[in-house]
Amino acid sequence: MIWVTWRQHRAQILLTAGFLAVLGVLLLGSAVEARLYVAGHAPPGCPGPAVACAELEVALGRRYDAVYSVFGWMPLVLPALIGAFWGAPLLGREYERGTHRLAWTQSVPVWRWLAVKLSVLAGAVVAGGLLLSLMVSLWRPVFRAGIDSSFGNIGVFNMVGVAPAAWWLYAFALGTLAGAVFRRTLPAMALVVAGVAATMAALFGLSDHYAEPARAELTGTVVLDDVDARLVRAAWVEPSGREVADPAGSGCPLRADAGRSSRNAEAWQECLFAKGYRYAMYYHPPSRFWRFQWTEAGILLLASAAFGGLAVHRTLRRPG
Repeated sequence: MIWVTWRQHRAQILLTAGFLAVLGVLLLGSAVEARLYVAGHAPPGCPGPAVACAELEVALGRRYDAVYSVFGWMPLVLPALIGAFWGAPLLGREYERGTHRLAWTQSVPVWRWLAVKLSVLAGAVVAGGLLLSLMVSLWRPVFRAGIDSSFGNIGVFNMVGVAPAAWWLYAFALGTLAGAVFRRTLPAMALVVAGVAATMAALFGLSDHYAEPARAELTGTVVLDDVDARLVRAAWVEPSGREVADPAGSGCPLRADAGRSSRNAEAWQECLFAKGYRYAMYYHPPSRFWRFQWTEAGILLLASAAFGGLAVHRTLRRPG
């Protein structure tokens, strides 16, 4: 059965392996060239908090804008592709072509056919996701010298750690279930794309509740020192200690164009701080990276197991 699985799904396996190889070459090439660029243009003291270091990072961003664009779409596109081209055809194509009538009437029972195929392909999907995570983790420090934004940036968060493997497995299981339900490949593929996008949006909102947010009261500034913290919400604290979303009765005039002019907004904030106001920020510190990684991975793994179980149940109940 393992050989049969390879013969039937070698196109997806080879294409995915080829894509990861090309992506690895792209990331490696850009990282090597970026290191050479930084070595030739970095002012003394970089990486560091100096303004010149920030300017160097901006220059890197402009230089590798195309690479950033490709990277920015990967957290959503890659799981959707795995679900559409690995999961959806697994059962959908068998039903669609009628080959299940031959494959499932041989000496190999249906349950064994399902067990081998699901385990082998799911293992390959997880391995591919972990390999992607490793490549991205090795590539990013070149472009984020001195700043690790793998927690505060949700897109990056879903590309490092165990998150890629969990998302790929989830999309594969969802595609398998969709193929078992629709018994057609194209509707199953469409459901996977929509389902992955909806799940990602739902977990984005749910992630604020993975842990109780930390609270910090700031004076003189409305910006946390830690640029990688994940902000949950913020509020102004009156001198009496009461939190308010809008300090309307503070006596500090807020101009209509304050949202567009940073200077006007800063003047308004300075007025509030002078009157004893403080700025409360609720956030998750980057030290919770692995807690959030495993929490999200656990949710996705449970959903994957449920989808896989439903797909097996439906296939065994209605094999014809």
